[in-house]
Amino acid sequence: MPFSLMVCFKVVQEYERAVIFRLGRLLSGGAKGPGIFFILPCIDAYARVDLRTRTYDIPPQEVLTKDSVTVSVDAVVYYRVSNATVSIANVENAHHSTRLLAQTTLRNIMGQRPLHEILSERESISQHMKALLDEATDSWGINVERVEIKDVRLPVQLQRAMAAEAEAAREARAKVIAAEGEQKASRALREASEVIGDSPAALQLRYLQTLNTISAEKNSTIVFPLPIDMLTYFMKAKEASKHSEK
Repeated sequence: MPFSLMVCFKVVQEYERAVIFRLGRLLSGGAKGPGIFFILPCIDAYARVDLRTRTYDIPPQEVLTKDSVTVSVDAVVYYRVSNATVSIANVENAHHSTRLLAQTTLRNIMGQRPLHEILSERESISQHMKALLDEATDSWGINVERVEIKDVRLPVQLQRAMAAEAEAAREARAKVIAAEGEQKASRALREASEVIGDSPAALQLRYLQTLNTISAEKNSTIVFPLPIDMLTYFMKAKEASKHSEK
C-alpha cells in the first residue's frame, strides 16, 4: 500500500505543469499543477512542462541582403510556454521547433532589407521578427516575449570602404564650412575697410591696436607698418628737389 501511494501521487513545482494522458487520450481539465496530483499506475502517463522563460541565442547567420551584401547576423529570442497542453499535444518538440523557426525567420527578414536599413533600424526589425514568430508559434503553445538583434558583422573590405566614404564626406563638409567662413570674413573685412576709409585716423588707431596685440605675445621681432601717406610725402619732396636742381 505505501509503495502504491508513492507511485500514484506526483508533485510538480510552481513553475511546472503536468499534462496527463489516460489510455492514450488527453485527460480533460487541462494541465495539472502546481502541487500534488493523482495518476493511475499503468493507465496514466504524464509529461512535465516548464513554464519559465527560456533564452535562445541564435547562431550567426550568413545572409545576403537585398542590395547583394553578405553580412553575418545573430540575435537573442526570449520565449516561454503559455499553454502546456497545446505544447505537448500539437507539436513533437516545441522548443526545438521554435529555435529552428527563429533561425529561418531571421534569415528571411534580413534577406528582404538593404544594408542601411539593417544597420539603422534594428528595433523595427526586432519587433517585426517578434510578431512573425509569435504568430507562427501560437498554435504550439509558445509565447515569444522579446527578440533582440545582437550584432551585424560586415566584411572587412566593406568596413574599409564605408570608413573611406565617411571620411570623404567629413572632409567635404569641412571644406564647405571653411568656404562659408571665408565668405563671411570677406564681407566683414569689406565693411571694415569702408568704415576705415571714411576716417583716416581710424587706420592709424588700427595700427596701434595691432602693435599692442603683437607686444602682448612677447615676440622678439615687431614689424611696424608704415603708412602709405608718409611714403607718398617723401616721394613728392624728392621729386620737387630734382625739379629745382634742373
